[in-house]
Amino acid sequence: MANPATRITRQQIATYQKDGAIFLPGLFSDWVETIAAGIERNMREPGPGAAENTRPAETGRFFDDYCNWTRIPEFEELIFDSVAAKTAAVLMQSERVQIFHDHVLVKEAGTARATPWHQDAPYYFVDGAQTVSFWIPVDPVDKSTLRLIAGSHKWQKPVLPTRWLSEKNFYPDTHEYQPVPDPDAEPEKYSIVEWPMQPGDAIAFDYKTVHGARGNLGTENRRALSLRFVGDDARYVDRAGPTSPPYPGHGMQAGQRLREDWFPFIELR
Repeated sequence: MANPATRITRQQIATYQKDGAIFLPGLFSDWVETIAAGIERNMREPGPGAAENTRPAETGRFFDDYCNWTRIPEFEELIFDSVAAKTAAVLMQSERVQIFHDHVLVKEAGTARATPWHQDAPYYFVDGAQTVSFWIPVDPVDKSTLRLIAGSHKWQKPVLPTRWLSEKNFYPDTHEYQPVPDPDAEPEKYSIVEWPMQPGDAIAFDYKTVHGARGNLGTENRRALSLRFVGDDARYVDRAGPTSPPYPGHGMQAGQRLREDWFPFIELR
């Protein structure tokens, strides 16, 4: 079978660079069972970063967890043996690729809780122009698919990071950030991209691209895995408080590459 990463066109790369997001149908279609098994294992054996993102009076369940690939073999296999890293390199135009982390996001049937609009970059201790996340569902998704603001990765001021459940500001000093946008209230101001997706499809997006998702009011669960990679120019940056993921004891200093023993380079297949 041909490597899907080699079929990415110059136009797709240009769209990724311009919009900060691109739809890649079927990129992980051979990995659906592996990903689903990994998500099931993660939910059965949650890690220290696991969170439940619904309030007691709300219906459904919105579970997320991250940084588990070193203990979940299905995720490790996907990261090192699939086309993920090669595809990331092509889209980022990077010679080398490091894994940053994995992230499981599950909205069970009947979950009204939305994923709030946000940028990932302000939560992270890494910065650079060469970043990519893959959002990969293992269930068909339509209304509960990922939504992104095209071009928002080029905004001059980052979006204020907030905690998903409490909605409190993530850092105490907010002057560096702009308020969280509400594209549904002001649709004329934003260009929203979203795609109905089948299991194994993927959306690739820049860490600075603003995104969110509606609740899952359907009758089937919505299980998804994100894989997050960085490229040649990614460097550790200090933030105004604890980051998410926190990675306690990492020992890195501003301007350094991410340490290779925790964030290994991936062979490009």
